[in-house]
Amino acid sequence: MMAVMTSAGVESEPSQGAIFTRPEVVEFILDLVGYTQDKPLYQKRILEPSFGKGDFLIPVLSRLLAAWNVSKSSIPVVEALGNSIRAVELHTTTFQETKTVVLNLLVHAGIDQQSASTLMNRWLIQGDFLLEQLGQTFDFVVGNPPYVRQELIPAPLLSKYRKRYKTLYDRADLYIPFIEGSLLALSKGGILGFICPDRWMKNRYGGPLRRLIADQFHLKFYVDMVDTTAFQSDVTAYPAITVISREKPGVTRLAHRPLIERTVLHHLASELQTNHLSATSCQVRELAGIAHQAEPWLLESSDQLALIRRIENQFPLLEATGCKVGIGVATGADQAFIGNFDQLEVEEDRKLPLVTTRDIQSGEVKWQGQGIVNPFTETGRLVNLCEYPKLNQYLEDRKEIIAARHCARKNPTNWYRTIDRITPELARQPKLLIPDIKGNAHIVFERGELYPHHNLYFVISNAWDLRALQAVLLSSVTRLFIATYTTKMRGGYLRFQAQYLRRLRIPHWNDVPDELQQELIGAAENLDLQACNRAVCTLYSLTIEEQSILGCDGE
Repeated sequence: MMAVMTSAGVESEPSQGAIFTRPEVVEFILDLVGYTQDKPLYQKRILEPSFGKGDFLIPVLSRLLAAWNVSKSSIPVVEALGNSIRAVELHTTTFQETKTVVLNLLVHAGIDQQSASTLMNRWLIQGDFLLEQLGQTFDFVVGNPPYVRQELIPAPLLSKYRKRYKTLYDRADLYIPFIEGSLLALSKGGILGFICPDRWMKNRYGGPLRRLIADQFHLKFYVDMVDTTAFQSDVTAYPAITVISREKPGVTRLAHRPLIERTVLHHLASELQTNHLSATSCQVRELAGIAHQAEPWLLESSDQLALIRRIENQFPLLEATGCKVGIGVATGADQAFIGNFDQLEVEEDRKLPLVTTRDIQSGEVKWQGQGIVNPFTETGRLVNLCEYPKLNQYLEDRKEIIAARHCARKNPTNWYRTIDRITPELARQPKLLIPDIKGNAHIVFERGELYPHHNLYFVISNAWDLRALQAVLLSSVTRLFIATYTTKMRGGYLRFQAQYLRRLRIPHWNDVPDELQQELIGAAENLDLQACNRAVCTLYSLTIEEQSILGCDGE
């Protein structure tokens, strides 16, 4: 189960955000980590750090008992199996319910009531895994760790977590320290199999965890589960299965979006684990060097990865060439600060025309007349409201909404500021506008009249011609970079966020031949994607083979 809030004394109802893993997927993960009943599981130790209603725990127990029965050992069952399982759950009601299920399962398997109670009490721990001291290491860790945003965690508890877990960085979700704690609980040669959201593999907050894995562990298997029916209900998470062992790093085997059927997954598990992968395999492929320091995991094909690495080694980062990436203004109360430009009853120099995603849906700017109230001076300070009676009245009329924001409560004196500072000069600068989530690059040139809303990223430059840069950003090369660096969302959509845009590589503008400069500019002005690709292939000196990798050969 993908659980919700875990905290000392703070529990959320399991129905609020609990996500149950389908039995076929649970069995697949147990197969992948090697927890199979043909092995002496009674001699091994397995950990489930958030067992919920037993999605993993019950199949684990079934396999353990099957292996024990085959052994026909004369050792008393409590002595033999007492250390075989450790499973932790915070939520009291869920813990008690699952405890009853486990007891009944043991008794039904022929274990006497007293021994069953003893085993159950040894195996199951009611508490917060992130604060527990288990006092032992494990051969296996499996499960679906809690997925909880930091803002839902009480500040004192979050502080405790941060002191204990070095990977709880930036805006990391709770599953990050769960993975860290579980990895560090592995014995030498131990193996972890988790299904959880894939965002940490590429985004900023996953950096420390990726570094830990690169330094001390081996990413054995990665199975992309996006757009599969991995859970018993439809969810918005973008899951992946990661199998990580405590051993020397090596090659990673990858599979993508398998059909969720027991026989299909059983065959895939066998193929992932085989000693010699068939060259004709269409399900599984191998990649080396995925886990490298804190770098995002590049999970594309080996030839695509080689092209990315070649460009990275040859060209500077986007912002090293005189370009700047940013995001538009967040207000915290759009209904108060944003409205029809002509109807905003403030002084003329206290409002700016605003561009949103709706204004650029066609690929060109078609302003629909929105505006934003600007409480900042050109120097970045808040204006004196006494000097702007119309602005003062406008804000006072909406003070209940504006002052209720977190940023206003935190600093009541500056209650009327927007979350992000507004810099009017940005509106006057030509810029490229980029929506966050798109299936393909959607890069729109704005001539320098509008201020971007927070649902838009922007690129400005005093070095590169923005039309030429637009051609680069519209190209298949950029899409490959973004697809490599970002996690894919449902429907194949990509996230064109600032952190990924900054990783793009381009030459310095002065190093681009004059004829190619004009070719890039013309391709963008005509929004001719094939012409953009042709020019960009020349820009990066792509070979015929590299163009084929991008799918733009022959255009």
